[in-house]
Amino acid sequence: MRSKTRSAALAAICAGVLTLAACGGDDDSSDESGGETTITWWHNSNNEPGKGYYEQVAKDFEADHEGVKIEIQAMAHEDMVDKLAAAFQSGDIPDVYMERGGGELADHVEAGMVKDISDSASEEIDKIGGSVAGWQVDGQTYALPFSLGVVGFWYNTDLFEQAGITEPPTTLAEFNDAVDKLKDAGIEPVSVGAGDGWPAAHYWYYTALRQCSQDTLTTALTDMDFSDPCFVKAGETVEEILDMDPFNKGFLATKAQEGATSASGLLATGKVAMEMQGHWEPGVMQGLTDDGKGLGDKTGWFPFPAVDGGAGDPAAALGGGDAWAVSEEAPDEAVEFVKYLLSDDVQTGFAENDMGLPTNAAASGSVKDPALAGLLEFRDQAPFVQLYFDTALGESVGGALNSEIALLFAGEASPQDVVDAVQEAADEEK
Repeated sequence: MRSKTRSAALAAICAGVLTLAACGGDDDSSDESGGETTITWWHNSNNEPGKGYYEQVAKDFEADHEGVKIEIQAMAHEDMVDKLAAAFQSGDIPDVYMERGGGELADHVEAGMVKDISDSASEEIDKIGGSVAGWQVDGQTYALPFSLGVVGFWYNTDLFEQAGITEPPTTLAEFNDAVDKLKDAGIEPVSVGAGDGWPAAHYWYYTALRQCSQDTLTTALTDMDFSDPCFVKAGETVEEILDMDPFNKGFLATKAQEGATSASGLLATGKVAMEMQGHWEPGVMQGLTDDGKGLGDKTGWFPFPAVDGGAGDPAAALGGGDAWAVSEEAPDEAVEFVKYLLSDDVQTGFAENDMGLPTNAAASGSVKDPALAGLLEFRDQAPFVQLYFDTALGESVGGALNSEIALLFAGEASPQDVVDAVQEAADEEK
């Protein structure tokens, strides 16, 4: 049964979405006057080489589709997330945009804002296979995932060697030892963009994945019941990590990926030894160094370490992906463009430019970055990949969880407070 909270939220969305047919209006996001169709496309590849690559992809599509014009907005990830949230409130939704799946997508589908592409993109859906499951609602497909990866630690191999670390840590105790060695060598160990919230939240997500069994997680996320003690233990493990004092100076205000002083920028420029981030990190770092190479051949990667006594499988991964969705009232050409973005040629170029981990198997062999190739191997061998908690839970519950984790990082909330906050939000959602 739909909750009062969700009903109110959807009513508010529809009240502001005057241009959506599902809410009683007409969409005008695509200009088809004069025989020209304009498709608006938002993405977060705002650094080279990704930005330029997508510009060329759009030009190639335009060349093969007379009368179609692609209007691109490339922006930083955080800016895009904020703009998309505002767009869904105002109704000014781009024709093609990035959907993260889970509860967020379900809310958009329930509000009638996303086009069902189950039939029109059936060939692409078959090619992608099981990866599309995270973007299906009630058996129907609403987006095509173009990148699916996992979160782990990216590190500077030279700085590890300088500190005498011969192998990446595999347990939390070994991680602590690595932090101590880096400090002894005068190297700041870890950066985290806690100022943007979600990078800090990833630490709790991963400790929950290590403390809780797969069955416990699956049941909790389905039933919205977080009473299992493993969730409090997750917060206690985060506190253990914070007690190591591993993070960069001023980490609570550090941005995630914007500029040289961001968490990604600190890693890219050799100011810290490692950062926990997603599969997109090499591409992000390339745009944050003067030579456009990021860490280059100094790039290493290792999964989040095992937690002693935890019920979770240490080979399990936290991750998710990005998918191209089409707004409900977008022109048919927008669907064709999304299908083109999942083609063999475009996905191969995506992989060759280290922009992520392609979902089209034809492009898997084109992932040339050794660290990304190792991440791809870990992803494929993982017993399961847990979708980011905030994405799986949806904006309301996931947002409450992230906010309380931020307070935990700041020393203003306890592990029990985190569980209480997410449970209270979940109970309101039921």
